[in-house]
Amino acid sequence: MAGMGKRMRPHTLVTPKPLIEFAGKPMVHHIVEELAKTCQEPIEEIAFVIGDFGKEAEKSLIAVAEKVGAKGSIFYQEEALGTAHAVLCAAESMEGKLIVAFADTLFKADFILDESKDAVIWVQQVEDPRPFGVVKLNDSGDITDFVEKPQEFISDLAIIGIYYFRDGENLRKELQYLIDNDLKEKGEYQITNALENMKAKGLKFAPGKVIEWLDCGNKNATVYTHARWLELQRGEQMIDSSLEKINALVIEPCYIGKNVRIISSVVGPHVSIADGTVVENSVIRNSIIQKNTRIRNSVIGNSMIGNSAEIQNQMLDVSVGDYTVFSSGN
Repeated sequence: MAGMGKRMRPHTLVTPKPLIEFAGKPMVHHIVEELAKTCQEPIEEIAFVIGDFGKEAEKSLIAVAEKVGAKGSIFYQEEALGTAHAVLCAAESMEGKLIVAFADTLFKADFILDESKDAVIWVQQVEDPRPFGVVKLNDSGDITDFVEKPQEFISDLAIIGIYYFRDGENLRKELQYLIDNDLKEKGEYQITNALENMKAKGLKFAPGKVIEWLDCGNKNATVYTHARWLELQRGEQMIDSSLEKINALVIEPCYIGKNVRIISSVVGPHVSIADGTVVENSVIRNSIIQKNTRIRNSVIGNSMIGNSAEIQNQMLDVSVGDYTVFSSGN
């Protein structure tokens, strides 16, 4: 997750995209929790491959690992050279049973990983496979081919960026082979080329399927993903008992953090409001509101609003960063 997250600006100007929160946790924390649910054994280590995120962000990532009982390690990808290169940045952690996950999508799974398989590649059926790497299956359901961003139809089973390998060291060697021999696909080192080499040497790849695969590439996609995530959590307790609600209505599913005040307002459905935020004389739906923000006399929809922002007398479908002020006349 070493990218700059440009499509999510202004939020990623301050916070790395995988650490943007909704429903009370950073995006990467949701991913880690879902992966942990699929494993038969406890996770020993989580290696985060990042850019220059800063020490506070690194501490936050280590804390995410610790919350699932794992050791957290930090590695750096200083140049964007493709997925194979990114994974290989964590080479020293690639031993034994290994899961590789890219941190720009969320997923929901309802299975336990079959760790006896050589490898499992998570896939999802999509309408337009051209922007994705895809797999082909044989009659037995095993993966026979990996194709990166096919412009002609080959398969509609998209690789969602989550992989299991029973032998992490074997994967490391195949990735290193690509780098050593400068084997690039469309100008970058692609993990799908390493998978092809492993398959040619006799490894069997099984497809893994998820209940839902959700993109967080930009504001609109993230707001949609957030709404689906809240729906999937429906029935769980997501409203903190410290909520101060005065002449207000909360339409679930919503996430409400600690010490939130909602006064003479309607909030929901599909809203996350983080700790310390105040909403007054407003209507908010289908939006993500971060910590210590103030919203007054406004109608907010399909929006992301950062930390310590102030919104007053507005009707907005907007992406607003931290410490931004929007008020009538501005």
